[in-house]
Amino acid sequence: MTDPREWLEADGTGGFAMGTADGIRTRRYHAVLLVATRPPEGRIALVSDLEVYVETARGRWALSSHRYAGDVVHPDGANRIARFDHAPWPRWEWQLPDGTRIAGELVAIHRAPRVALRWTRLAGEGAARLIVRPLISARDYHSLARENASLRFDAEAGGERVTWRPYHGVPAIAALANARYDHAPTWYRSFVYAEDRARGLDHEEDLAAPGSFAFDLAAAPARLALAAQAGLDGERAADYVDRAFAAERARRAAFATPLHRAADAYLVTRGLGRTVIAGYPWFADWGRDTFVSLRGLCLATGRRDDAREILVQWAGAVDQGMLPNRYSEVDEAPEYNSADGALWFTIAADAYLAGDVAPGVRATLEAAIAAAIEGHARGTRHRIAADRDGLLACGEPGVQLTWMDAKVDGDVITPRIGKPVEIQALWLNALAIAGRRDARWRELFERGRAAFAERFWNAERGQLYDVIDCDHVAGKLDGACRPNQILAIGGLPLAVIDGERARAVVDAVERQLVTPAGLRSLATDEPGYRGRYIGGRVLRDRAYHNGTVWPWLAGPFVEAWLRVRGDTAAARREARARFVAPLHARLELCGLGHLSEICDGDPPWRPVGCPFQAWSMAELLRIDALTA
Repeated sequence: MTDPREWLEADGTGGFAMGTADGIRTRRYHAVLLVATRPPEGRIALVSDLEVYVETARGRWALSSHRYAGDVVHPDGANRIARFDHAPWPRWEWQLPDGTRIAGELVAIHRAPRVALRWTRLAGEGAARLIVRPLISARDYHSLARENASLRFDAEAGGERVTWRPYHGVPAIAALANARYDHAPTWYRSFVYAEDRARGLDHEEDLAAPGSFAFDLAAAPARLALAAQAGLDGERAADYVDRAFAAERARRAAFATPLHRAADAYLVTRGLGRTVIAGYPWFADWGRDTFVSLRGLCLATGRRDDAREILVQWAGAVDQGMLPNRYSEVDEAPEYNSADGALWFTIAADAYLAGDVAPGVRATLEAAIAAAIEGHARGTRHRIAADRDGLLACGEPGVQLTWMDAKVDGDVITPRIGKPVEIQALWLNALAIAGRRDARWRELFERGRAAFAERFWNAERGQLYDVIDCDHVAGKLDGACRPNQILAIGGLPLAVIDGERARAVVDAVERQLVTPAGLRSLATDEPGYRGRYIGGRVLRDRAYHNGTVWPWLAGPFVEAWLRVRGDTAAARREARARFVAPLHARLELCGLGHLSEICDGDPPWRPVGCPFQAWSMAELLRIDALTA
C-alpha cells in the first residue's frame, strides 16, 4: 500500500502527531510526539517515528517503512497494510504472510503533550512478539537532526516506565509500556523527506534510537504512551492507554459532524485563554487567520465559550488600532504588519456580541472595537489611515499588509499599496459596526460607501478594480481580475455594492476564478498567472497569489452568489450542489478530513501548501450551514 495522504492528531495545546497513511514520513514535521513547550509555540519534535516488527513462529515481518537516501524504502511494512482509517483516530491493519493480522492505533491526548498507542492481534495463533523502537529527533520542529556526540542515550528505567533526556533544555521523553525495555543505543541515518525535497528544502535527517520495547501480543494488546516532561508517574500502561482511548472516543463522539470534529484541531491554548492555529504543520496563531476563521470554527459550531476566550485573549493586544498579525516564535514579540487583522477582529467580535454576553466581556470587546476604528481612522503604522474620501489607504514599500502577503528576499510579490478592494469592504463593514455604537462614524461610513461605488467600478470589464490610488497616486488603478472583489458582496455582514453591479461581479468571478477547490488568486488570462505551485521557495512564493487556488475564498463567493439570487431555497440547493459538495469531496485528498491551504490553479487543482488549514475548514463550515 502506497498512500501519502496525511493524518493529524492535534493535542489542543499546539502540539501534534502527524504522518501519512502508509507510514512513510515525507516531511520534517511528521512525528509521533511533537509538543508545544510554550503553547501554542515553542514546538519541539521529540519522537519522530517508530520502527516496528512482529515476530511469530513463521518469521519476522515489518509493520513500518521509511524512505532513506537514494529513495530506498525500508523496511517493507507499508506493503502489508491491508486497511487504514483516519477517524476517529489513525488506525492501521497489517496482514502478515502467516495469516496473522495486527491492528495499530494512535491518539493524541487532549490538552496534554502525550500520545497513546495500541497494537492488537486480530487473527493468528501461537506466540507473537511486537518490537517497537522509538526514533528520537528532540529538535525544533522546523529544523533537522544530525548524528552528534551531544545527544545523551542514557535511559532511566523502572517498572513499566522509561525516560530519556536527550539534550539539556529539551523536554525529557517518558515512555510507559507493558513491555520489556532493551537498551541498545544507535543512530538511524539518512532519512529522506520527499515533500521537503519537492519544496526545495533540506530533506535528510538522522534519528537516535536508544532502545526497543518487546511486547507479548499473544498475552495482551501492546500499549505504549509517550509524553513530554517525564510525566506518567504512578500509572500502569494498560490502564492509562485504554483510559486515553476511551476518553477520546467519548469526546470525539460528542461532535455533531466530522467537520465539527475537524474544527476542534485548530482551537488551542494560549496562556490562560484560547487561540486559533492557522494551520498544521508549520503555522502558529496568526491574527488575520484567527478572525477570518472564528465565525466558522466557533460560531457556526456553537462554541461560543471558545469564541469568547479567543476574542478576549486578542482584545488586549490592540495597539495603535492594530492587532498583531503574528507573534515571533523566537521571542514572542508581536508583529504588526496587517492592514486587516483588527478589521476582521471587529467583524468576528460583532458577530459574537449579537448573542448573550456577560457585561464585562461586552465592555472589553466594545472597547477593542472602538480602539481599532479610532486607530485606523486617525492613522497608524505603515501609512494605514482613512483618506478624505472615507476609504482606507495603506501600505509602504517592503511591507506586505494584505492577505496576499508573499515576500521573497525583501521583494513583496503583490504589494497592493494604496486602497485594496477587500480592505475597503472590511473598513466599511467595521465603520457600520462602529456607527451603531457611536454616531460620529456614520458620516465617514456614508462618505466611504459612496466613494467605493463611484471609484471601484470597472465598467470596461464589468467588475471591481483590485486596487485604486495605487502606490498612493490618485487615480492610478489596478484592474487585475482577482478574488478580493468578492468580499464587497459576500463573506461580510454588509454587502457594499448591490443590484446589477453586484451580480456582474459575482458572474465575472464565477466565470474566471471559481474552481472545484475554491477561487483562483488571479485569472488565467492575466499577465503573471502561474497555474502550478511547485519548486523552491522563490518559485512557490511567486505563484502563491498569482493563480494558486484558495479554498477559504469559497466562503465569501458562495455567500455572494446566494445574495445576488435572493438567498432562496432553490439557490441554496444549487449552491450546495455546485460549490459546496465539491469541497466536501476534497476532504479525503490530502490532509484527511480537512481542506488544504491552497491548490494548483490548473486542473486537477492538486492540494499543495499546508495540508490542514483553519480558514479553509472554517469557511466550509460556514457555507455548509448557509446552504443546509
